[in-house]
Amino acid sequence: MSALLGKEHIMSETLNHPFDPIIFNNTHTLILGSFPSIKSFDNHFYYAHPRNQFWKIMEAVTGYPVNNRDQKIWLLKESGFGLWDMIAACRRDNSLDSSLEEEEVNDIPALLEQYPSIKKLAFTGKKAQALFETHFAHLDIERVYLPSPSAAYAAMTLQEKIAIYNEKLGMSNE
Repeated sequence: MSALLGKEHIMSETLNHPFDPIIFNNTHTLILGSFPSIKSFDNHFYYAHPRNQFWKIMEAVTGYPVNNRDQKIWLLKESGFGLWDMIAACRRDNSLDSSLEEEEVNDIPALLEQYPSIKKLAFTGKKAQALFETHFAHLDIERVYLPSPSAAYAAMTLQEKIAIYNEKLGMSNE
């Protein structure tokens, strides 16, 4: 009974997204996830779970090192990428997208209006893409789907994910 009460307690609390978007005046591609993992909350940064492959993939795609937060931000700025998530607030009981409930989405149209240099949206998972299509399908902007960088998504190897990110983010010819 106490385990059930614990889950109800966690699920009863609405969590607000803890980070601002990382966007620069030269951002041409906004990479959108769903919502930060518990480890990302703990570490105060995007894709902070040590098993998440996002930063390894981005390092391979861009050639920039990702040993610390400053290098990760530099990689995004120099490559013209931005980072944010589709969900502004939700309830959940773990870090899996399937546990997210009562999602409130971020105002993507307002962000795109504020940053007209963004010409492409790249989704790092099916949940982020589905939320966008549900709420903002009318927006006229290029969209690409990237495989989830989560270690829980094991249908592809790291090398396969790198190849797809390279192609979809337009880095293949660089």
